[in-house]
Amino acid sequence: MTYTPEELNTIAQAPMAIGMAVALTDVGVVSTAIEAVALSKELAGAAKKYPTNSIVQATFSEAVLSSGKIHRSKPDVKAEDIESGAIVTKAIATVDLAIATIGTKATPEEITQFKQFIYACAEAVASAAGSGLFGSGDPKISPTEASALSKIKAALSI
Repeated sequence: MTYTPEELNTIAQAPMAIGMAVALTDVGVVSTAIEAVALSKELAGAAKKYPTNSIVQATFSEAVLSSGKIHRSKPDVKAEDIESGAIVTKAIATVDLAIATIGTKATPEEITQFKQFIYACAEAVASAAGSGLFGSGDPKISPTEASALSKIKAALSI
């Protein structure tokens, strides 16, 4: 199935919003940068990791990413959303919109796999950097990140 440019952008926002939400639950200058790199790697490697998933191929294949069809817009992040934890709730709403956008254009198996990809993005971000000044300490996943992961996993029903 094919997607309109608007649909592609809506779908692409899901893993980006989830990754950003996890990164911002426990902010540190260096650790957030490390986590952003981890998210970028997950997105860049998605097409190879999920070669038979029509959603991932339509949204994250090298051809699509280099075509400029996907617009990586700066997320609307407010300090109060970070402090209150609403950033995770808003990211989950972004995922829900993406899943609704996919609708019947993909099989239930592909949708489940896409949800697993979204969660893999969240896990990659959470485990990319630990505590401490340069993000090299233990534990790698902070309590706030673990809480966010739990909410995301429950919302994705995986």
